Amino acid sequence: MKRNLFNLFVLFLIFPVITGQTPEKKQYKAEKLTVAPEIDGILDDETWKQGTWIDDFTQYNPHNGKEPSQKTEFKILFDEDNLYVAFKALDTSPDSIIRRMTRRDNVDGDLLGIFLDSFHDLRTAFFFGVSSGGVKYDQMFTNDGMNEDSSWDPNWWVKTSINDEGWIAEMKIPFSQVRFEKKSGDTWGFDMIRLLYRKNEQSLWQHIPADAPGLVHLFGDLSGLEQIKPRKILDITPYLVGKIETFKTEPGNPFKEKGRNYKFNGGVDAKIGVTNNLTMDLTINPDFGQVEADPSEVNLTAYETFFSEKRPFFVEGKNITSFSFGIGDGEDDDDNLFYSRRIGRRPQGSPDLGTGMYADIPVASTILGAAKLSGKTQNGLSVGFVEALTAEEKAEISHNGDRTYETVEPLTNFFVARVQKDIKEGNTIFGGILTSTNRNLDENLGQFMHKSAYSGGIDFTQYFKDKKWQFNLNTALSQVNGSKEALENTQRSSARYFQRPDNDYMELDPNRTSLLGSGGRVQLMKLDGHVNLLGSLSWKTPGFELNDLGYMQTADQILAILWGSYKEWEPKGIYRTLNINGSLFSSWNFGGDNVGKGINTNINIGLKNYWFVFGGGNLNTSYLSTGMLRGGPMMKTPGTVNGRIGFQTDSRKKLEFSFFTNINKGFEDYSKSTYTEIGVTYKPINFLRITLTPGYSKSFSELQYVTLTSNNGSDKYIFASIDRKTISASLRVNFNLTPDLTLQYWGQPFIATGKYYDHKYILNPMDDTYKNRFHVYSGNEITETSDSYEIDENLDGDFDYNIEKRDFNVQEFLSNMVFRWEYSPGSTVYLVWNQTRSGYNPSGTMDYFNNMGDLFSHDLFRDDDNYTLKNVFLVKFSYRFGLK
Repeated sequence: MKRNLFNLFVLFLIFPVITGQTPEKKQYKAEKLTVAPEIDGILDDETWKQGTWIDDFTQYNPHNGKEPSQKTEFKILFDEDNLYVAFKALDTSPDSIIRRMTRRDNVDGDLLGIFLDSFHDLRTAFFFGVSSGGVKYDQMFTNDGMNEDSSWDPNWWVKTSINDEGWIAEMKIPFSQVRFEKKSGDTWGFDMIRLLYRKNEQSLWQHIPADAPGLVHLFGDLSGLEQIKPRKILDITPYLVGKIETFKTEPGNPFKEKGRNYKFNGGVDAKIGVTNNLTMDLTINPDFGQVEADPSEVNLTAYETFFSEKRPFFVEGKNITSFSFGIGDGEDDDDNLFYSRRIGRRPQGSPDLGTGMYADIPVASTILGAAKLSGKTQNGLSVGFVEALTAEEKAEISHNGDRTYETVEPLTNFFVARVQKDIKEGNTIFGGILTSTNRNLDENLGQFMHKSAYSGGIDFTQYFKDKKWQFNLNTALSQVNGSKEALENTQRSSARYFQRPDNDYMELDPNRTSLLGSGGRVQLMKLDGHVNLLGSLSWKTPGFELNDLGYMQTADQILAILWGSYKEWEPKGIYRTLNINGSLFSSWNFGGDNVGKGINTNINIGLKNYWFVFGGGNLNTSYLSTGMLRGGPMMKTPGTVNGRIGFQTDSRKKLEFSFFTNINKGFEDYSKSTYTEIGVTYKPINFLRITLTPGYSKSFSELQYVTLTSNNGSDKYIFASIDRKTISASLRVNFNLTPDLTLQYWGQPFIATGKYYDHKYILNPMDDTYKNRFHVYSGNEITETSDSYEIDENLDGDFDYNIEKRDFNVQEFLSNMVFRWEYSPGSTVYLVWNQTRSGYNPSGTMDYFNNMGDLFSHDLFRDDDNYTLKNVFLVKFSYRFGLK
């Protein structure tokens, strides 16, 4: 929920909300120079006496169309290889300029920048921005500004300085870092931006009304570049890594007797300009040891948790290969045909170890190499190709001194091809995607993994009435192939549960060796004015399967949504901005059952004191769950009501607070949960930022799945009531000596507990009366032992079956410290320390301070196998050879 102020500005641009006249496009002619200036942020070179300073900026926010409160001037020059941009951000109070030092793309302070539509396709732009502290902020915009990619990190130079008249930014942007055709140099689209941080005021050179449904197509024109020639980039960056791992020794385990491992590795990254507008990114044997770990969690559902991609190679340009079925423009965790975390994942196989056997199992699949080809031609054809190969991974097994090996992940090839073509100045867009996964399986892995998986889709977008309305259609097919055992697992998976006994529209076929499915989404959106509207219908057939290279939790779904919002952006009364939205939704399965419906509403207010206040709520009717019994019949669950509220104080201040709480209540006292989070950010000096975000959740559910057992030939779906508590926190310390020299620490203490009680079995899952849907074991029917519950269901004195105890107390403390020095653009040195402390006990109760103390107990780590400690120390050195 937190964004820096510039990101908020970008959101205002790409989600326009009022109606007005399109302003006349401005013209600017760049001048060619003969002697390049020294990039020092001073502007005292003779070179800068060329050309004319331009200063006619217009305020975008908060008072759209008004004159800015401070004057801004710029000048653009060029030579054969580079574009040179100079800014003068004049300021009547230069001592009020905010000059905080942050990491790249995390600007906190005044900002200047230039947008370049070098294709002049009116849809794509490269943004080069810098804060008054000299921190780079660069992004790639696609789809007329509707999509942004902050992972794009070109190699360019910039310096800033502050003087008595304000502050200065001086840039050198190599033509090799932007893409253009030989003939597109006649005219480029461009715009200039200034963020006056203390007033949260954004101004643009080419005025863009707040009603504009898009961004790039409204840029001004940059001429004078007719003689320049496209430059093909050629960057080769080899790297070396040295790593030491220390961990808890384990007597008798030959893989952990020494308590340490030493590893050395190396590889190459490259960026190659294949043509003027197509770039290939290559990586051979990549290492992502500097990437932050995923947050801790305890997942008691049958569904996979979505984790965001953090590896630089896969993050950069991910918008190009995305094919989402999410609502609106889609979010990262929506159903998508390409989920890059599948590449290099944790091996899926696991050896069956007997007494006295030990195994060394890889924690991730080795990526032997990967390649991306991306770009866009002047005639509107966008392409994105990804090819990756991961190695066969084997577990090394030791038994009585003998060593054997078992494959736990096969040699796998992944491929993605995404193309889009826009015509009629971007008003019509059509495209397609194809993905494939092919594995070299042995007999063991072939029992539960697909031999191959393919998906393909087409999409069509049409804008109407000057892009004020948008129609969009996405549709896709999937096919997975493999052994009978693997395909039966797929049919029985939590995504579809073909084995449900009340299922009369899907067939579980144990002889199947392939599975076909389809999905899609159609939506109509109104993009302009105070009122925005959306109608959407999405579907996934029962056989739709994406999880070999994509991400999807459930198939067998039809979802209809009506959404509307009302926005105010001109300050009035107590607010600067106001946004109210709401939706109605209803879903069905392919058997025709209306499984659920509900309403949602949200309100967001930006106050004049620069605070933000937000709130919302949901009301869901009773839900027919096809997955609650995990392969059993459909079950009716009570409806729920949800409320949430929060606020964030002025993020420009040295001390910033945020608060969020969410309460969810199930009808019939079926469930209740609360989550509260408090955030504190302190910036005592310009190069230090400390953020602490503790959170606490408490929940109760009367129906938590436990297990499936049988009694007298009858299936018993065992549930229990559960009380859960989770306390976690995120501590971040960013120490930024310069824009290129940073030290960052992230730590996360995490304690999660669950206590099961009032065990029960399901009687009639569709009964109209909630309490008649299950039977709670009476005191005579259930007997507790040290590790289980013995059940005498018929009270004949003999136990019929037992239920394993599942109470838990999970403890973790994750730490990650990264020293990063970009000693030359594209060349870096990393010093990294990662630590994982983890522990477990079956108490089911929380004693936070004692539990945290256990994670630092020398005796427990020495004597208790449930407590582990691992450290990783890493040094990574890379050097960029920029040959063009």
